[in-house]
Amino acid sequence: MTLSSLLCSVLTYVCILLGVAFFTLLERKGLGYFQIRKGPNKVGIGGLPQPLADAAKLFTKELAKPTVANQSPYFLAPVLSLILALLLWETYPSENSGGYFLWGVLFFLCVSSLNVYGTLLAGWASNSKYALLGAIRAVAQTISYEVSLALILLFVLFMCKSFSFMEIKTLYGYVWLSFLLGPISLIWFVSCVAETNRAPFDFAEGESELVSGFNVEYSAGGFALIFMAEYGNILVMSLFTSVLFFGGANMMFVDADLLMSIKVLFFAFVFVWVRATLPRFRYDLLMGLTWKSFLPVSLGGLVFLSGVLFMVSG
Repeated sequence: MTLSSLLCSVLTYVCILLGVAFFTLLERKGLGYFQIRKGPNKVGIGGLPQPLADAAKLFTKELAKPTVANQSPYFLAPVLSLILALLLWETYPSENSGGYFLWGVLFFLCVSSLNVYGTLLAGWASNSKYALLGAIRAVAQTISYEVSLALILLFVLFMCKSFSFMEIKTLYGYVWLSFLLGPISLIWFVSCVAETNRAPFDFAEGESELVSGFNVEYSAGGFALIFMAEYGNILVMSLFTSVLFFGGANMMFVDADLLMSIKVLFFAFVFVWVRATLPRFRYDLLMGLTWKSFLPVSLGGLVFLSGVLFMVSG
């Protein structure tokens, strides 16, 4: 790796962490206005420095060390989750980036499939029944919806015949795939919400029955790292939603990166909107949704699309 690529990656990670910080402010303000209240507005001007105050508070608090926890994996789990969340941003498809993967889709599948280990490690190493139950729920949920995500990615790969996010964005610069694959793009977004353990699919953190889920034994810096990873995953899934199904970035008088950033911000806000609107599902309904609905629809759609493309190419 050259020095310029290294500096580009470091700068990207810093910007992502700042974006995560202020996305938490957007979520809290958004939820406040959805519930007809103000949200954070006391710290600084209009509450803008609130994420910085929260970060300072969390990282200066005493780090709890449960005596019965498995110490090494207990402290490793939040770091692993954050590293994996940041690694996904290496596939950011931009002309201004230091470099991009020709096999970005495969890299995305490999890294996103490892995310489940951070959650599982956090729940198991905490040596708490509540944390372990939350981790088991999250593992079952994440693995189930990864099947849907992988199958839906095949739709895009069949259409674009490329594993590069940059080529996919360029190829469909004027025609959004969501117009051609409308229901599939909706299934993709719902799977993204479930994959990131967000409401109404937040069973890994079911406060009513699991106290706080897999992160119940974490506080201070460890707690902050876990949620930085979660919000980083939300932003990166919004990015991939924009690139794969709303990839039109070739518009006159509009910078391509600016347009993509606006779309990513919109989809990230939809995550907040969904959380404010929908109540939590039952767990059996959540698992039935992917195995009984999304999986048959995805497989049937793939067979149909492959047949159509074979007839067109033949």
